[in-house]
Amino acid sequence: MAPLKSIRRLAAATLATLALAAHGALPDPVQFGVALERGDVKAVRAWLDEGLPPDYLADRIGTGLMIAAWEGNIELMTLFVSRGANVNRTNANGEQALMFAAWRGHLDATRWLLDRGAQLNRRGLEWTALHYAVFAGHEQVAQLLLERGADINARSTNGSTPLMMAAREGRQRLATWLLERGADASLRNDVGEDAFVWAMRNKHPQIAKSLGSPERLAAAAREPESFGPQTRSQPVPTRIDDLLAEMRSAAAEGRLTLELQSAYLAAVRDLRRTQAAAAEATRRDAPKALEIRARRGEPGREQAVLVYEGDGARDLFGGHPGFATPAPEPATAPADITPPQ
Repeated sequence: MAPLKSIRRLAAATLATLALAAHGALPDPVQFGVALERGDVKAVRAWLDEGLPPDYLADRIGTGLMIAAWEGNIELMTLFVSRGANVNRTNANGEQALMFAAWRGHLDATRWLLDRGAQLNRRGLEWTALHYAVFAGHEQVAQLLLERGADINARSTNGSTPLMMAAREGRQRLATWLLERGADASLRNDVGEDAFVWAMRNKHPQIAKSLGSPERLAAAAREPESFGPQTRSQPVPTRIDDLLAEMRSAAAEGRLTLELQSAYLAAVRDLRRTQAAAAEATRRDAPKALEIRARRGEPGREQAVLVYEGDGARDLFGGHPGFATPAPEPATAPADITPPQ
């Protein structure tokens, strides 16, 4: 009987959607999304009262509940769940409301969703809320998720773990905290990389120290180029974010202009030029040679030093027995930028 009930509910929701569209009362996905991002509870409640399906999809992020979780708007979350929204519904990218609340660091919204049955751990290889919280550096949210039973070694779609997220993004306190609570640093993703590799690639030697043995650190110093270019993420510049928000609001109100679209495209072109310059700066910052320095009669005091063009030498593994103090991390921008959805 359960499958038949599900089919009937889906059919009823579809008929309601078609009826609303016929009467012009149904918001389009952009209007729906903009209203939610503005926190317009009155408009959303009116649409739901008219029969809008509670899991109606906006133009980005996903359902109304997902957007409310992204915004940390518990009033809207309560409204959607009271009308039958599925707390564990996934969007086209396999993401759920709990993951968005965790990504944005909304502690109360995360707790609210967990109290209402949000899925903490997922089957198979899937991204989880813990991955997202650690990726974004939200320590309190990560702690709450682990207290509620999150799998500390959860594997994403490519086999990556929360510890690998901490190593990639330079979340040193989170990396230490995860290790203290039993995170397995030996786990590798589908291309054979582990958290140590990600820490080295993204120039986080202090995290690498906590993940690798002295022997592995020494071997890494001999071949630093083997880890490839860094891939740490940065948010989209505020200018682009603001223009995108303005364009969506204008589209929802029927006032989108060519000038606004041109300004957005110009900002994107500027960003691409900045990325290209950053990539070139990173290439120039590559080490030119490796020197192993030692003193006669002082075994164990060797230094593995990377020599760079034009700026002397830098010790890659500062603070480790036998190694010197590290130089500051190069102030070059990452080559990749991960925009919010």
